Amino acid sequence: MTTVQVRIEEKTKKAAQKALADIGLDLSTGVKIFLNQVVTEKGLPFTPTKNRAALRAKWDKEVAEARKHGKRYTDVKELFKDLSIE
Repeated sequence: MTTVQVRIEEKTKKAAQKALADIGLDLSTGVKIFLNQVVTEKGLPFTPTKNRAALRAKWDKEVAEARKHGKRYTDVKELFKDLSIE
């Protein structure tokens, strides 16, 4: 056996301890399970996702860019023509 030390915010540690305690585990056991899954999966045992705020900011930026440079249509026929749908 070996010891692993990790620096983490107190708030995160307490929240993790509570979540694990709710399923009958202590923090040490939760970390062991996580690391064993990393070994088994040969990577993270989940797919990381961006947070909603980052996704929303990206979306807002793309929409603003599209509005600035995009073409507006007042006639569906004109839109279909540009899309080669006739």
